Amino acid sequence: MRIVGNWIARPETRAVCDALVAGGHRALFVGGCVRNALLGLPVGDIDIATDAHPETVTTCAREAGLKPVPTGIDHGTITVVSGRLPHEVTTFRADLETYGRHARVAYGQSIEADARRRDFTMNALYAEPDGLVRDPLGGLPDLRARRVRFIGDPVQRIREDTLRILRFFRFHACYGDPVGGLDAQGLAACAAAHDSLASLSRERIGAEMRKLLAAPDPAPSVAAMQTAAVLSAILPGADATALAPLVHLEAETGTAPDPLRRLAALGGSDVAARLRLSRAEARRLAHLRDGIASGMSAAETGYRFGAGEGGDIVLLRAALLGTPLAPDAFDDLRRGAVAVCPVRAADLMPAYSGPALGRRLSEIEARWIASGFTLGREDLL
Repeated sequence: MRIVGNWIARPETRAVCDALVAGGHRALFVGGCVRNALLGLPVGDIDIATDAHPETVTTCAREAGLKPVPTGIDHGTITVVSGRLPHEVTTFRADLETYGRHARVAYGQSIEADARRRDFTMNALYAEPDGLVRDPLGGLPDLRARRVRFIGDPVQRIREDTLRILRFFRFHACYGDPVGGLDAQGLAACAAAHDSLASLSRERIGAEMRKLLAAPDPAPSVAAMQTAAVLSAILPGADATALAPLVHLEAETGTAPDPLRRLAALGGSDVAARLRLSRAEARRLAHLRDGIASGMSAAETGYRFGAGEGGDIVLLRAALLGTPLAPDAFDDLRRGAVAVCPVRAADLMPAYSGPALGRRLSEIEARWIASGFTLGREDLL
């Protein structure tokens, strides 16, 4: 089996492989680029595994006129920039000792040993520079079945790196078979180790949750997280019930997936701090929650929050209440988003000022909204 694609034939990528091969070393594409190419999905980052040690990779790159950058030299990784395109080149490794997210490794010559230290079988696929696929651990059947399965003993893999619990659910959301469900052994191991998630930094948890919630349909994975007590371990009080209805409504209305909108559907306490949201993200999440609780009509929601944020609120409210979306909800939302109250503060002065001016203006605005934005300036005054 061979993988094909524009990315593998790019001169910039060919130059990196050729530089290693010219030095008498192996160059194998590995991980996400191979997985996605086999699934017919877009390929982003390009990772290359090699038997050359980092200092040798650096020498080979320079001799070929490429730029080596020691971005992860402690882990055996050199980023080789070719034509402004980065390629992460990592020496074959084998774990000698693991503790948490860290490991003491030794460089090796074997792709089998290198593959065994990876997380899931679908990520332990390699390809030669000509696209010929190498499958040292038999991961192709899992990839074809869209089955996310840990390499070896799931308990051991999680003990080596607790973040793999969240990656298990994320990879199922992105690449797994929603009908087939999650791998039973992997799910049981994640449930048994959910308490260990407390050892992870909130930044890492937040990054994984953003990626998971950006998947086309993360609802089955998040529901499984809740069953395994993983969701409550990272977001106390969160509930996945409304997520599936929200995803359905997004598809029904042609609304693009949005991690923060979906996060708002989960609820939970102290979410911004627990996931290390940016200030802008925290403000938006608060706006969405306020809008959901307000009970405003779709038209007023559009007027108060605009078409974008207002649309999120309308979808979230329907999903959380378990009610169908009104047929004219988005028409009303857009109508409200462009409406402008015909009465301004200057129209009420000098008869009103200070707090009295604000109250009077609010009363008039409420009458105008209640009229469906139909009352004119003279009527309101």
